[in-house]
Amino acid sequence: MEMQGFQTEPKYAAYDVVIIGGAIMGSSTAWWLTQLGFTGRVLVVERDPTYEKAATTLSFSCIRQQFSTELNIRISQFGADFVQSLRAQMGGDDRVPELKIQNFGYLYLADDEGFADVLRANQKVQAAAGAGTRLLTPEEMRAEFPFLVVDDLQLGSLNTRDEGYFDGSTVFDWFRRKAREAGVDYVVDEVVGLDVVGARVAGVRLKSGRTVGCGTVVNAAGTRGAKVAAMAGIAIPVEPRKRFNWVIQAETPLDRPLPLVIDPTGVFAREVGGGTYMAGGHADVDPAVDHDEFTMDQDLWLDKIWPALATRIPAFEAVKVISEWAGQYDYNVLDQNAITGPHPEIGNFLFLNGFSGHGLQQSPAMGRATAEWILHGGYRTLDMSDFHYQRIAEGRALVEGAII
Repeated sequence: MEMQGFQTEPKYAAYDVVIIGGAIMGSSTAWWLTQLGFTGRVLVVERDPTYEKAATTLSFSCIRQQFSTELNIRISQFGADFVQSLRAQMGGDDRVPELKIQNFGYLYLADDEGFADVLRANQKVQAAAGAGTRLLTPEEMRAEFPFLVVDDLQLGSLNTRDEGYFDGSTVFDWFRRKAREAGVDYVVDEVVGLDVVGARVAGVRLKSGRTVGCGTVVNAAGTRGAKVAAMAGIAIPVEPRKRFNWVIQAETPLDRPLPLVIDPTGVFAREVGGGTYMAGGHADVDPAVDHDEFTMDQDLWLDKIWPALATRIPAFEAVKVISEWAGQYDYNVLDQNAITGPHPEIGNFLFLNGFSGHGLQQSPAMGRATAEWILHGGYRTLDMSDFHYQRIAEGRALVEGAII
């Protein structure tokens, strides 16, 4: 039987690869396996076929090169190329749309010399990797974006090349569709246990009562990644953190596109079009939450988000909230970076966890890298070994300093 393209039970008793989580990371990995010549059986297990609360679905759907580490920059550069050549990547299939990035850019704002120095250091890393980041004085920001209040600022950082909004839902849809068309099985079920025998995961236990044998397991379970890892006796520092989002209509629209402005308060906003904008942020107290906790904080808009927006952009003193929702980051509390690659002892258990809000844009490169590891036992394109679990075991942070 099938439901929304999902099977209600696995076709086989064992698979060469079982991917836990069928959102964009799991589906990217599944699709890349089919593209790189993998001939074994692949099963994707997804607990919610609607993806209603998946980070993939609730994302701001933006891409940037303004990271503090070269590897993250390279990952997003590949992501930008992939998005803008999606049809070619998918074999020239006429059903696949041609996508572009809406390059309004990201504008980081620094109101003290400490963060200004961080932006300067990051810009050097970005420039060395070929990114088009520009540092702007307050006067230059006022000239380029006259609607901004800049009197309290020291520096801004802006890149408008391959940086802005992209249609992440379409990329996800085609990863999944093309994977299924190439023979990947998708099943609606939930992983409730892993059978670890010696130094390997031998089977995946499902809520339905079935156990599926496996050659390799990929943990692409999003905010439930730590829960899945614990089934194998592995601890990872990943937890769900709530992030709040609003779509607003301005009474007086800005006279030019709004970059994704990251205010020093942590509040951010970006262009949507037609006088509408998206805004986001989180409470000052930012604890881990339950995986199913998506209630809005009704006071946050009035107490923090709107005041910060209206202070930075006075035109936003008169806005109407059109819609609002809460999402979750799979937040890596150690260093806000991904955890990838194999576990050093349980070698057939692979991580795709802890993306801390930048998973959607990284999914093309991360899926490719995971597929390469499964096929070759190593990387053929971008070397992701800096993100491997070993740094977690050692408590050795590889901090990404440009998290939003």
